[in-house]
Amino acid sequence: MQRRSLGLPITLGVVMIVLLAALAAGWVVLAVYGALASSKWAAVYWTLLTVGSACFVIVLVGVVFYLVLSIKAINLNQRQSNFIDSVTHELKSPIASLKLYLQTLSLHELSREEQARFYRHMLEDVERLDHLFNHLLAAARLDKNAEAREIEDVNLEHVLRQCASSVAAHYNLPQHQLEIRCEPCYVRARPVDLEMIFRNLVDNAVKYADEIHPHVMVELTCEENWAVVLVTDNGRGIPRHLRKKIFGRFVRLGLELERKRKGTGLGLYIVQTLVRRLRGRVRVLDGLNGKGTAFEVRLPTRIPPERSELRTENDADAAPNQPPAQEVSAS
Repeated sequence: MQRRSLGLPITLGVVMIVLLAALAAGWVVLAVYGALASSKWAAVYWTLLTVGSACFVIVLVGVVFYLVLSIKAINLNQRQSNFIDSVTHELKSPIASLKLYLQTLSLHELSREEQARFYRHMLEDVERLDHLFNHLLAAARLDKNAEAREIEDVNLEHVLRQCASSVAAHYNLPQHQLEIRCEPCYVRARPVDLEMIFRNLVDNAVKYADEIHPHVMVELTCEENWAVVLVTDNGRGIPRHLRKKIFGRFVRLGLELERKRKGTGLGLYIVQTLVRRLRGRVRVLDGLNGKGTAFEVRLPTRIPPERSELRTENDADAAPNQPPAQEVSAS
């Protein structure tokens, strides 16, 4: 976690205090001098007045800049506090659960069905910890650029179906509650980046869908040079004034200790960072019929080399079969 240095705000504060003291003293001197000065010293008076006014403007700009830095520092401290609370909760809950299951297994004789149930819950806790560590590692590696050998042409339809299948299995979600409508579309990227983007979006959609009748829709369409992915849920939705804020690092809406859903506030930050790295765009829209939330991701499309060669061959084969163009003479 990167912490901001306090050197700049402290230095700026000290400089502004000194300038304010000098400015105050200068205004007093100028006031006395202006009252006593004769006409031949008027030029000096106005020069000093101009310099004092410029210093006042500089101090004013410094105060505004210092205020902006202070607000950013307060917001960062709040996000870090939320992050610490969420990570602590995400670590303590599965560890306490694992400890309880292991103690029960070691101290009591259980039937095979009960043992199988305990092992299943323990595996879910381990997966929860693994998911947390993957998020933390992914956020730490975002500043590292992908190597050229890791980038390839990826069928986005396959990635979306794998992510949806994995999330549905994790939440035991029936197939009809997680619909997929995709058409073949290729993008050039690292497969792991695409999986991280859409696994986070689909996981969020399922997590925040309606608790009684959850429904999530994943759609992929190709529009000119863009692959457009729409992940829609039927949950409570996100207010418009908070839709840009949710992509910040460690940002989670509401109070951390009062939430029922798991999370660290890093998922959407990772999504936006990776989408921008792929020269794409991500935005939040209203869900179907104004209910729920829809995340739209646009990524540049890519035609794989084998498909490009096939298209060239088809065009060449089709050319001889075309009727010759008729000459039109100008009258």
